[in-house]
Amino acid sequence: MYEHKKQPLATLSVYRKRLLRSGVYMLGILGFSLLIGIVGYKYTCGYSWVDSLLNASMILGGMGPMNPINNDLGKVFASVYAIFCGVMLLTSIGVLFTPVLHRIYHSLYIDDVDIDEEDK
Repeated sequence: MYEHKKQPLATLSVYRKRLLRSGVYMLGILGFSLLIGIVGYKYTCGYSWVDSLLNASMILGGMGPMNPINNDLGKVFASVYAIFCGVMLLTSIGVLFTPVLHRIYHSLYIDDVDIDEEDK
């Protein structure tokens, strides 16, 4: 997926494709996480689909639930889902920034290799 450390830096078009692919993966991760929350709130708390979407979106965004939860199963689901969302949010950020960090590290390594070759 990425160039080897001894290969030259990827072209700008390849880099843009990597960024786009990472963005699509990130949206997929967040969309799947949102779907889990919507279905979970619908069936554990008995909310309408719109209220389920609202609560799942708010939890996934780190804001907190909007509607009170009146049963134990819903509270357990909301607790597990909140932890899951925290992990998925960090994961999606990592997926999005992987090409950026790889390009930075690769460009730093290329400079070191060029300096080492000049010394020889």
